Amino acid sequence: MESILVHPESAEQLKTVKAVLKALRVPFEPQSVTIPPHIAKSIEKSIRQYEDGQTISLEEFKEKHFTKK
Repeated sequence: MESILVHPESAEQLKTVKAVLKALRVPFEPQSVTIPPHIAKSIEKSIRQYEDGQTISLEEFKEKHFTKK
């Protein structure tokens, strides 16, 4: 049998999906998504940089990282 992975977009959707699975007697395993600390720290740094206006355009990024020198 195959498994499916569901991505509810709200607490209400999650609650409804769980209720349907329980009503159908379909076994399921809730799993939390955890982000490793070093990734969370990098995301926070990136958000601060964005808020401080430290951004570049996609064109600038391409020129900086994908042009041969």
